[in-house]
Amino acid sequence: MTVLPDDGLSLAAEFPDATHEQWQRLVEGVLRKSGKEVSGEAAEDALSTKLEDGLTTRPLYTAPEAAPDTGFPGFAPFVRGGRAEGGAASGWDVRQRIAGSDPVRVNDAALADLENGTTSLWLAVGDAGLPAEGLGRALEGVYLDLAPVSLDPGAQFAEAARALLALYAERGVAPEAAHASLGADPLGHEARTGEALDLAEAAALAARTAAWPHVRALTVDALPYHEAGGSAAEELGLSLATGVAYLRALTEAGLSTEAALGELEFRYAATADQFLTIAKLRAARRLWARIAEACGAPAAGAQRQHAVTSPVMMTRRDPWVNMLRTTVACMAAGVGGADSVTVLPFDQELGLPDAFARRISRNTSTILLEESHLARVIDPAGGSYYVERLTDELAHAAWEFFQTIEKAGGQAAALRSGLVADRLAATWATRSKKLATRREPVTGVSEFPHLSEKPVVREPAPAPLTGGLPRVRRGEAYEALRARSDVHLEATGARPTVFLAALGPAAAHTARATFASNLFQAGGITPVHDPVSVTPETAAAAYAASGADGMAVLCSSDALYEEQAEAVAAALRSAGATTVFLAGRPGTAETAVDEYVFAGCDAIAVLSSVLDRMGVAS
Repeated sequence: MTVLPDDGLSLAAEFPDATHEQWQRLVEGVLRKSGKEVSGEAAEDALSTKLEDGLTTRPLYTAPEAAPDTGFPGFAPFVRGGRAEGGAASGWDVRQRIAGSDPVRVNDAALADLENGTTSLWLAVGDAGLPAEGLGRALEGVYLDLAPVSLDPGAQFAEAARALLALYAERGVAPEAAHASLGADPLGHEARTGEALDLAEAAALAARTAAWPHVRALTVDALPYHEAGGSAAEELGLSLATGVAYLRALTEAGLSTEAALGELEFRYAATADQFLTIAKLRAARRLWARIAEACGAPAAGAQRQHAVTSPVMMTRRDPWVNMLRTTVACMAAGVGGADSVTVLPFDQELGLPDAFARRISRNTSTILLEESHLARVIDPAGGSYYVERLTDELAHAAWEFFQTIEKAGGQAAALRSGLVADRLAATWATRSKKLATRREPVTGVSEFPHLSEKPVVREPAPAPLTGGLPRVRRGEAYEALRARSDVHLEATGARPTVFLAALGPAAAHTARATFASNLFQAGGITPVHDPVSVTPETAAAAYAASGADGMAVLCSSDALYEEQAEAVAAALRSAGATTVFLAGRPGTAETAVDEYVFAGCDAIAVLSSVLDRMGVAS
């Protein structure tokens, strides 16, 4: 008998290593069973997923595909973190956003947040929030030498900055003890509103705060581009172009390159696509380090990052699901190395968040930090073949777009020429098709909608800034259909109804009936079906008893469609059905039915048309 070394892990070493080709052959066999005759690289391609920006997620990554060396945290190119200690010492900064124009209520919210886990405040100031003169009352009782303050001031950045700096002086907070982000972002404001601001005023503010070591005058906010439908690479490329424009303005105003780099904070969206978010934050640091290197200040190129859970992914319908989305996004932001993370409350899109929503949003970070110990390891995704490869590919795609912006004359010129708006609109149009065909699902909205949910009502929030790039959300087209259904419900006491004609045994109709039920509910249309399978003889009576509004859908197998579709469709029409759909591919029983619903059909177009024919007002 051979005695194995007592290392407890030697068994696997006695088997020969599998090769990539052997794995591909196994994949070929699995795909063959599903009717796909592909081999080699084509088999691997069949399992790959196309992303935006020309990127592809492969089903398997191995060591030879790894990206270039990423170095160590705190050292260029800063892929693994801008600080040597990362978040291991204290975790990320839990930055809570507070919107509202009443200083007293903002103060109440700020104190509650700080007493319950928040470590810094993000205040909306100016046209979309507090008046600058209300900052003192809003921050009453806040220890400004302990709690960092970040401002979102829009065009009023100079007034807001003066008010906050005066408050520091009034309360005896020394420049070296103050931690703040003043939020001057002229180009971001222009993207939001179309209103051009003078960069010189922001540069003058930066010159004033250069003596305050922990106060950053300017914010490079990439959220306007994300909220206009931009991809990850576009968000990164536009943030780089904005950052470079600010560096030019600051150095022209007399700041050194190192000082100018120290005046910038970058803000990015964190989405429920956890790997893409992780890669985006890592790629952003690498790209900014490359710009700092080109400017002759590589050691000062550590990008300061503020991650915000994506407003684009938030839904107004079934908003409770937003808690799950923001949890994943917060986790991804933390793993990706963000310095500060803001979790937007789940009811963000409904108005002013209530106390419960704010508690859940701040506790999301607390759970991940204190109970999941997510920050104990610096760059926990580092070394993953997939994450490293995705980081590298995303960095190259973003750099290419950044160069496009620079060739167009820089960020300001690209905004004013329409280049940015056109590029983001094209990206969103492509994504909208995926949403409309439900290839990109929105849980609770386009998938598994809850028609009987009670609406969540909140106080109106201050109107957001508008006039520039649009603001989009993934679920808005479906929510517009649901709104039509709500009006119908209020006027008639019932939602629009469609009859599902399930043919044959459950094994034959369950899958397609479930699909059709999901589809029509996404538009606010209630599906009704007889508990007993419909036959040509019972179809008319079942339809009449359903109360359907002229629409019926056949749901079964292709074999039963061939046998019964024509007779059942005729019976349904005789009972008053004006349109008969078939859940299946076009061409099946084509002489019997009017239209088809199937995986990949344009659900928005189908549902809108059905509501129109039911007489539901738009």
